[in-house]
Amino acid sequence: MNKIKSIAWLLLGLLFANCSEYYRIQQSNDYNLMYNKALDYYEYGDYFRAKTLFDNVVNVMKGSDKGERALFLYADCFYHLGDYVFGSHYFENFYTTYPLNDSVELAYYMAAYCYYKDSPRPDLDQTTTIKAINAFQTYINKFPNGNKVEDCNNLISELRHKLEEKSYMTAKLYYQIGDYQAATITLHNSLKEYPDTKYREELMYMVVKSSYLLAENSIESKKAERFQNTVTEYYAFIDEYPQSQYIKEIEDMYQKTVNQIKNL
Repeated sequence: MNKIKSIAWLLLGLLFANCSEYYRIQQSNDYNLMYNKALDYYEYGDYFRAKTLFDNVVNVMKGSDKGERALFLYADCFYHLGDYVFGSHYFENFYTTYPLNDSVELAYYMAAYCYYKDSPRPDLDQTTTIKAINAFQTYINKFPNGNKVEDCNNLISELRHKLEEKSYMTAKLYYQIGDYQAATITLHNSLKEYPDTKYREELMYMVVKSSYLLAENSIESKKAERFQNTVTEYYAFIDEYPQSQYIKEIEDMYQKTVNQIKNL
């Protein structure tokens, strides 16, 4: 028991000594000491302390070899800490400030990868997803023979599927809440932007139904034109999906549409 207590006190003493040393270095004006200690913390995986010390030296050492390395590792600390917004910002800062550095190619990739990691789930705003796609494409354009090109293409494909999912969900939402005019527009836009989407059949079905329900609930002066649009959408649907799971409902809407046109 006494041996365990001794070890515990020893570890606690080392912890306090380490903390004391860290704060002493942080408050000092010895930037070379800060830089070297930041490297130690970085290699040890203590990215928070490394980041704090690099923050003190990146501007002071700007333009030097140490400044270049400090800025790259500073950006990488943010990445490891999961702060992808600042990670992408400082990787971009690195490759614009030091365009001739050997780590520029990796910095371009890491800036894009930080955007990728910060990309939210499909139902949220996809601005960051678009930034990630553009950043990966910038890497490919700038380094067509780079060793990350295949990774970039795979990640771009994954992100585009997320945008496809977002487009589908947005269009379907208008349909579900009964805003059929907005639904027909967003459904068409989704089909135009992602013609090979796995949701194509469902989207086209919702186009027909939205068109029909919009016409049915329109004022008399607009019904004839809108029912005619439903006929057009019906033929577009059955031309692609004559054996669709929705065919019975589609045919029923078409028949009602034809009867409405005759009456009008």
